[in-house]
Amino acid sequence: MSDYLTQRASGILAHFTSLPSPFGIGDIGHSAHAFLQFLEDSGQHIWQFLPTTPTSTVFGNSPYMSTSAFAGSAHLISPEQLVLDGLLPEEEIISSDEWSQYTTDYEKVAKFKTSILEKAFRKFSEKDKGFLAFIKNTKWLKDYALFMTLKEEYDQKAWFDWPEQIASRKKSALDEKIRQNKERIHYYLFEQYVFFSQWQILRKKAAEKKIRLVGDLPIYVGLDSVDVWANQNIFSLNAKNHSPTHVAGVPPDYFSKTGQRWGNPLYRWNCRDKKVRKDLISWWTNRFAAIFKMVDTVRVDHFRGFESYWAIPATHKTAVKGKWVKGPGLSFFKNIEKDLGKLDIIAEDLGEITPAVIKLRDRLGFPGMKILQFAFDENPANPFLPYNFSSQNSVVYTGTHDNDTTVGWFLSKQLTDNRRKRIKRFCNRSLLDSSGIHKDLIYLALSSSSCLAVFPLQDVLGFGNDCRMNSPGKKEGNWTWRCAPRFLNREISDWLAEQTKLFGRA
Repeated sequence: MSDYLTQRASGILAHFTSLPSPFGIGDIGHSAHAFLQFLEDSGQHIWQFLPTTPTSTVFGNSPYMSTSAFAGSAHLISPEQLVLDGLLPEEEIISSDEWSQYTTDYEKVAKFKTSILEKAFRKFSEKDKGFLAFIKNTKWLKDYALFMTLKEEYDQKAWFDWPEQIASRKKSALDEKIRQNKERIHYYLFEQYVFFSQWQILRKKAAEKKIRLVGDLPIYVGLDSVDVWANQNIFSLNAKNHSPTHVAGVPPDYFSKTGQRWGNPLYRWNCRDKKVRKDLISWWTNRFAAIFKMVDTVRVDHFRGFESYWAIPATHKTAVKGKWVKGPGLSFFKNIEKDLGKLDIIAEDLGEITPAVIKLRDRLGFPGMKILQFAFDENPANPFLPYNFSSQNSVVYTGTHDNDTTVGWFLSKQLTDNRRKRIKRFCNRSLLDSSGIHKDLIYLALSSSSCLAVFPLQDVLGFGNDCRMNSPGKKEGNWTWRCAPRFLNREISDWLAEQTKLFGRA
C-alpha cells in the first residue's frame, strides 16, 4: 500500500473536458486551476480524471481509443495560457455565446484549437532551450509527430492502409517523409511541448494545494495508433497486411449480453522470442515512467488483463466466442519496479474477477475498486456493500464514468421499488424518492473503511442521466457532458467539506 493510502482521504472524479470554460471544452489551464480551488474549498485531496491522450471523432472521442498512449490532447491546451506566454494576442481567444456550457462539440473545438495553435507556432522560436531539451529527452515524441503528419498526408487513413514502405517503416522511406514534412512535424513537436509545459504548471499548483492527481491508464492502445505502428513486433498482427489476429474485449457481463468487443490489438505476452518479451517490458516501463511524470497515482483500467485476458478472433463481430489467455502476471510488475520503484496504482478490478486476479492485486499491494451502485441486490455477502469491505486498501466510488449518475441510476427501470427501499434503508432513509440519493451514497462512501472515497462530479452535484459521461457499447453521445460554472458554488463546497471532515477524511 502506498504511504498516502494509509490516511483517509476523498476526492472527485471529473475529466478535464467536463470543466467550465469559455472555449467549448475544459482544459489544463484556467479551467483546471479553478477546479483545484473548488477541490481545496471542498476539503478534497484527490482529483481523478480520464486519460489525457489525443482523441478522435472516428472513435467517438473516447479517451480510451487514442492515436498515442504517451501524447497529450491538443483539445486540452489552454488558450489563456498561450496568451500569458506571449504566443497569442488576447483578441484571438475572445469567447462568444456560440459555445455550449453543457456539452462539447469536438469537431468545432478541434478546429478552434488547431487554428490558435498554428498561429502560436508561427510566433514561437524553435530555438527555445526548453523546447530543444523537450525534444531531446522525450523518446516517443518524434515518432508521434511523424505519425500525425502522415495521417494528414494520407487523408486520415489508418496506418495499415498507407503505402507498404511507410506502413512497414522502411527507413529510407521514412527519412524521405521527414525531409519533405519538416515544418509540419515541428508543429506537432511544438503542440506537445505546449501541452506538457502547461501540464507542469498544473501539477505544481496541485502539489501546492496538497491535491494528488490520479490519472488513468488503459491497458490497451488503439490499432490505428503510433504505438502499434512504431512497435509492430510487440502486438499480435498479421505479417502481410498488419491487421490484428485477435482483439481485446470482455465476455458477456453486467453491461452487455454479447460482451464488449473493443477491437484493440493484443500484446504478444506469450511469445517465445526473447527480444519481443524484452521490447514489451521496455515499452511498458517507458509508458509507466511517462505517466508518473504527470500524476501521483494511476488507475490501471482492466487490471485483470494482466492476469488473463479475453482474446477474440479478429474476424468475429461480437465478444461471445473469445477465450481467456494467460497474461504476464506478477513478474511483469516486478520487472518494471526494478527500474521505477514501487508503483502507486489503483487496480480497476471490476467485472468477472477470479481468485487469481485478487491474488495478483493483493501480492502487489494495489487497492481495488468498490462501486456502491453494484452493492444493493438481495445478497448480504455482496462485496460492494460497505460492511463487507475486507480491507482499508480499497477505493470506494459511488459510480464511475461508465455508470449512470447516481440519481439517474436510482430512477432507472433497472431498479424496482423494493430495491429502492432497500437502498434507502442502507442509507438510514425512509422516504422513497430521489431527493438526496446522491448525498446518501456519498455519505456511505465517506463513512466506509476504504482508504479513499471518490465521487463523480455529477454525483456531487446531484445530476440525472442526461449528464452521464459514457454508456459502454453505445457509439454516439458519450464524453460530451460539461459542467456550467454556476454549479461549482460555495454551498456545494461547504457541504462536501463538512461531510469530509465528519468522517475523518480532511
